Amino acid sequence: MTALLKLDKVNAFYGAAHILYDLDLTVNAGERVALIGRNGVGKTTVVNTILGLATLRGGQIHLGAYALPKPRTYMAAQHGVVVVPQGRRIVANLSVEENLLLGAATGRKGPWTVPQIYKLFPILQERAHTPGTALSGGQQQMLAVGRALMANPSLILLDEPTEGLAPVIVDQLAEIFNKVADQGTALLLIEQNMSLVVRVAHRYCAMAKGAVVAQGAVENTRESLLNLENHVMV
Repeated sequence: MTALLKLDKVNAFYGAAHILYDLDLTVNAGERVALIGRNGVGKTTVVNTILGLATLRGGQIHLGAYALPKPRTYMAAQHGVVVVPQGRRIVANLSVEENLLLGAATGRKGPWTVPQIYKLFPILQERAHTPGTALSGGQQQMLAVGRALMANPSLILLDEPTEGLAPVIVDQLAEIFNKVADQGTALLLIEQNMSLVVRVAHRYCAMAKGAVVAQGAVENTRESLLNLENHVMV
């Protein structure tokens, strides 16, 4: 299998604070992987290290065959790895369509165009000329996913995509994530909502204290993961 993302013995810091400890993580082409764990274990720091927002001080990061000796925010997208960030980060002074077009700035070719995004998210076409920040929370999340797809990535990193959203919107997002994955885009889902994880991911990696401490097939541990949300993921 082709590894789209590989972190090997990664150590990452914010200033003097050591957050990731010899972390190993691999996402292969076409995979749907969930990165789970309690608040504060370093899940978002994994994303920030790939983007160069946390400092890599040991280990290696590969995007496909490309090594990232000194990650920078623009490098991941150039190599087919795009982030849907926690909090969505919709650009306030741009319309829905203008926010989507930002995603195409890498110039990567592929199937995702504005018309294709509108087929996936009809509500975005209805609101195409509305300021992006005027959308509801769920619609903004759809816009953030659409913007990521416009980069025609091989892999999307979804950082807490259901945070603060109503269950009915979470259900819609689960369907959308599966549709995107079915069309060939790999997913790394960073999430605490285990009901979403079991509907989307095929494999999970559990983090504790800055490292991956367990992993396995979601199908084999579905009931345990749902129980985990009730008793541990707080």
